[in-house]
Amino acid sequence: KDESSKFWAAYKKVSSEYDNDMLERCNGNMDIVLIFAGLFSAANTAFIIAMQPNPINTTNALVFQLIQITLHGSSAAQPTLSPSTGYSPLDVWTQALAYASLAFSLVAAFGAVLGKQW
Repeated sequence: KDESSKFWAAYKKVSSEYDNDMLERCNGNMDIVLIFAGLFSAANTAFIIAMQPNPINTTNALVFQLIQITLHGSSAAQPTLSPSTGYSPLDVWTQALAYASLAFSLVAAFGAVLGKQW
């Protein structure tokens, strides 16, 4: 064997060891990202659900309206429903940040899945 073939054989051995080690580390890191993103998304979704307004007042008003129409016909007095819940700017910002963090968490999980499948 000549000197260049010995060099390339040694290079192939060292580089394949380095590449295999790097792939194992990256695969482990992507596992950690997937676990964190899944747990964070679940907790964040629970907070988003808890921030939603309680629709019981609208439901009660609609049921009352249906009962009035059933009892008195269409000539019954129609109660007005408030179309908005009157969110404060702080509530809007809080929900916007919660939804943005959920979106970024899902994008991170999607990237980790793509990286693991590559």
